[in-house]
Amino acid sequence: MRIGLDMMGGDYAPAEAVKGAQLFFNTAAPDIHLVLIGEESQLAPLLADSNLPPSFYTVIPASQVIGMHEHPTKALKEKPDSSIAIGYGLLQQEKIDAFISAGNTGAMMVGALYSIKAIEGIQRPTISTLIPREDGSTGILLDVGINADCKPENLLQFAILGSLYAKYILKVDNPRVALLNIGEEEGKGNLLAQATYPLLKENDQINFIGNLEGRDIFTNKAAVIVCEGFTGNVVLKLAESIYDIYSGRKFQDAYFEQFNFENYGGTPVLGVREPVIIGHGISKAASFKNMILLAQQMIESRLLDKIRESFNQNNNP
Repeated sequence: MRIGLDMMGGDYAPAEAVKGAQLFFNTAAPDIHLVLIGEESQLAPLLADSNLPPSFYTVIPASQVIGMHEHPTKALKEKPDSSIAIGYGLLQQEKIDAFISAGNTGAMMVGALYSIKAIEGIQRPTISTLIPREDGSTGILLDVGINADCKPENLLQFAILGSLYAKYILKVDNPRVALLNIGEEEGKGNLLAQATYPLLKENDQINFIGNLEGRDIFTNKAAVIVCEGFTGNVVLKLAESIYDIYSGRKFQDAYFEQFNFENYGGTPVLGVREPVIIGHGISKAASFKNMILLAQQMIESRLLDKIRESFNQNNNP
C-alpha cells in the first residue's frame, strides 16, 4: 500500500509532516510505504534527523509549492511541478493508492474534481466533518462547505455517502440518517428541506429517521446528519469556536477534548474515484499521522468500491 503525502502543504510543513510520518510508523505496521512529495533541499535534513528507516518511504521531488492564498485553478495550471500537482499525477497513474495534503484547499478540490473526477453517478462530491457525540461515539455531518447551494438529489447522495462512510470507517451498523432542519416534524423547513425529506424517506439504502434540530447535533440521535454546505460550514466553524473557547479558558473535560481537529486529521473528499484527504492548514504532527491512518482505513475497507457498487445499483435498478 503506497500513500502519497504532500510534505509542503500547511503552515508548519514540512517539519510537522515529517514528525507525523514518524508518529504513524511508531503505532502502525510497516507494510505501508509513504511517498513523500516535496522540495528535497528542505526534506533531506529533516529526514536525516528522523528515525524513519529509508525503506519506509520514497521521496518524490517537487520544485514548486502552491501557496495557501493562490487561485486554485490558476496555480495548478501554472505550477505543474508543485507538490499538489505531482501528487494528483501519481494518483492518476496509480503509482500511489491515496493522496493527502494540508495545503491549499481549493487546489486540492480542483485537483480532485478535474483530474481524479467523480465516481460515475455522483453529481457532486462532498466533504464532511466528524461530530463528537455526548455518549463518546462519533457521527458525521455533510456537506460542510464545498456545496453551498444544493438540490434535493444532492442531499440524498450525501446521505448515501455519509452512511457508507459511517458503516465502513466509523464501524456503525445500520447508521441512522437525519436531515438537519428547524423542526422535527415532516414538512418543516425551507423549500430545500421540504423537497429533500420525501427523497430520504423513500430511499431504501439509508436508515432515515427524519428531521434533526440543531440542539440534537451532538447527541446520539443520528450517526449521519445531512445539510447543504452553507449550513454545514456554519456548524463546523461553531464547533471549532467551542474548542477555541474551551482551550483558552484552560478547562479540562474529556468530551470537549474531542473537538480538537488534530484527533481526526482531515476530511476525505467523498465521491471521487480515488482516496483524497484534505487536512487543516494548521495541521501538526498528530493531524498528519491521523490522515495517514484514515487513508489506510479507506483503502483497507474498500470504501470506494462500496460507493461504486451503491451508485451503480442506483443507476441500474
